Amino acid sequence: MAVSGGRDSMALLHCTARAARALAIEVVALHVHHGLLPEADAWGSQVQQACRRWSIRFAIQHLDGKPAKGESVEAWARRGRYRALAAMAHAAGTDLVLLAHHRRDQAETFLLQALRGAGPRGLAAMPQRFEREGIVWARPWLGMPHEAIEAYVRRHRLRFVQDPSNTDPRYSRSRLRAQLMPALERAFPGADVVLAASAAQCAEAAQVLDDVARADLTDIGDGPGLRLVPWRALSEARRRNALRAWLHERLGRGAPQTLVERLMQELPASGPAAWPCEGATLRRYRGRLTVFIEPTAPEATTGVPALGVLKSTPVEEGGVPVALLRDARWQARSGGERFQRAVGTPPRSLKKQFQAAGVPAWQREAPLLFSADGRLLFVPGLGIDARALAAPGEAQCALAWVRQPGSWGG
Repeated sequence: MAVSGGRDSMALLHCTARAARALAIEVVALHVHHGLLPEADAWGSQVQQACRRWSIRFAIQHLDGKPAKGESVEAWARRGRYRALAAMAHAAGTDLVLLAHHRRDQAETFLLQALRGAGPRGLAAMPQRFEREGIVWARPWLGMPHEAIEAYVRRHRLRFVQDPSNTDPRYSRSRLRAQLMPALERAFPGADVVLAASAAQCAEAAQVLDDVARADLTDIGDGPGLRLVPWRALSEARRRNALRAWLHERLGRGAPQTLVERLMQELPASGPAAWPCEGATLRRYRGRLTVFIEPTAPEATTGVPALGVLKSTPVEEGGVPVALLRDARWQARSGGERFQRAVGTPPRSLKKQFQAAGVPAWQREAPLLFSADGRLLFVPGLGIDARALAAPGEAQCALAWVRQPGSWGG
């Protein structure tokens, strides 16, 4: 389980160890050293000493680096903490990690998300159980009042560390905990119970919205793309819900609300268009919305940008002569190239062939494959030039262009 050394995690560690001992289950204490405060070394030592007394296996991992310029220390520490906990859990051979959050933590998270303008998914706050990176993360005390945990600590005379950042007004949760929650409790006794209940209802609402989005995307999705005509036929609320879900799926993260609102206004128009989004570009083309993830990998093959890889397979017909492939070379488009799509059809300019095949402009960036004597053999997105097809009985290979995962978004 995750153990910071604070009151809540030490109480849960002690309680878990007592219950596990009777069931012959091993408990491993996972401690993350954030490196942000000078007291951090002492905290790790204190947790380790407690683990020795209670015969619990102890693991510790230090976070490297520091928050980027303008990045929230809280967000940086949270991401690093979960990565470190997952790494230690895998190393310890466990697939269950317990977290010591309780009911007041849940109420605070609900309020913080509300103050950030979050929707149902954000207002759902912290789930009692979720899976990530092959690990089940569980919060067994999420419905527990903090007064009960304090009583447990007093009863068993547990030692715990006091993190000064918990009262540092620079951090939003600390300000809320020190200033807002006490005032709320005085004005509305039991406020944490009500706020936690609201978070639970928001979690149910978020699940319903996810179910609706999945059903809508089944109808309006088109592989990696989003078909805009049926999308526009949905009600405004369902359009927005489906768009958020699709963006989260394609980007791997939630999209900024400003982008969602801009797309809601501009997507219904026609014609090609593009919208930048943190390392990616959303593109509208021929009634579809796709995501282009900016390639960052080095060159996949000599002379071939990291847009894809050429695969060759021996075939008996419909391929390029092996003899032509031996000294073939990649060459960037220079203009004027003509491509023959099928035997008996006239060669046409690459631009017209790309348009006829429905290949978007941003997917026409890969180089062309030429034979040593200058004949065009293969065009990514179009295939083999019919003039380069092998004769019957000639040793030949079929060619296929495999795009880098996510590089063009479909």
